[in-house]
Amino acid sequence: TPVHRTAVPPASQAMDKARAPKAARSAPAPVPLLKGFVRIEPGTFTMGSPSSEQGRAGDEGPTHEVTITRAFSLQSTEVTQRQWWALMGNNPSKFSSCGKSCPVEKVSWWDAVAYTNALSKREGLPACYQLSDCTDRPGDGSYRCSGVKVTARGGKPTKCTGYRLPTEAEWEYAARAGTTGPRYGELSRVAWYDKNSGSKTHPVGKKQANAWGLHDMLGNVWEWTWDWKGSYSSGSSTDPVGASSGSSRVYRGCSWDSTARGCRAACRVGLSPGRRDDDLGFRPARSLP
Repeated sequence: TPVHRTAVPPASQAMDKARAPKAARSAPAPVPLLKGFVRIEPGTFTMGSPSSEQGRAGDEGPTHEVTITRAFSLQSTEVTQRQWWALMGNNPSKFSSCGKSCPVEKVSWWDAVAYTNALSKREGLPACYQLSDCTDRPGDGSYRCSGVKVTARGGKPTKCTGYRLPTEAEWEYAARAGTTGPRYGELSRVAWYDKNSGSKTHPVGKKQANAWGLHDMLGNVWEWTWDWKGSYSSGSSTDPVGASSGSSRVYRGCSWDSTARGCRAACRVGLSPGRRDDDLGFRPARSLP
C-alpha cells in the first residue's frame, strides 16, 4: 500500500515565510468633530507683534516662537444665543433682539467655562474644569465661583479630553491661520467693528472666514481664553497656558465697538473673570488625539 507523505517546503521557503512582514496596522479613525467645529493642525508660529506694527501695544511683545504640538478643534464661530439657550436655558445677551444667530454676550469667564463643562456633559465627555463654591446660575448675571481646577493630568487644560476654552496661544495661532501680518484679511471684509457695525452685534459667520475656516476671529464680540494675563518672554515655548495666577483673564479678537487698532491678531486684553460686557463672548475648543 503506497504511503502518502505531506510535502515539506524547503528551508529557504520556511525562512522567507517567517520573515514576511505583518499586515500594517490601520491608522486610528479620526475623532469626529462636533458640527460647527474646525480641526486645527499642530504647528509653529510667531506670537505677538513686532515693534513696527501700527497700533501695537507694549504687552504684545517681545515676539516669540510658539509650538502647538497637538491638533485641536475650535468652533468656527462664536457661541450663539441659540446655542447658549439650548444648553443653559437662559439668554444673558444685551442684544437679544439681534436674533438667535447672533453671538451670546454679557457672559463672564465663569459663565464661559461652565458652558464648556455643560457641552462636555452633553457629549458624554469628562469635564475639563472642576469649579468650586459656585453661586447662582450661569448666565443669570451673578454667577461666579471661588476657584477652578483643571481635571486633566498635570493640571494642563490642553490635556483635557472634554471641551474647554482655547489657550491664548491657541487662539492667536488659529486666528492667524498661517498669516504673519496684523490681520488675516482686509478689516471690513473679515470683521464687524466700530466703522461698520452700527453699534451692535451681527449674526455670526457673515464675514469672510480666515484660511482655516474660522469666522469672526476679529470683530463682533471679544472672546475669553483660558489664560491669566501675564508678560511674554523672548524665548520659544511649547503649548503655553499662560501665567500660573493673576487677576485678569485674557480675552482676544476685538468687537463691534472696537477701533481698527484693537482689531489685530496680536492684540490682547485682560479683565476680571467675573466681568460681563455686551461686547464679550467666547468660542469653545477641544484637544484631539
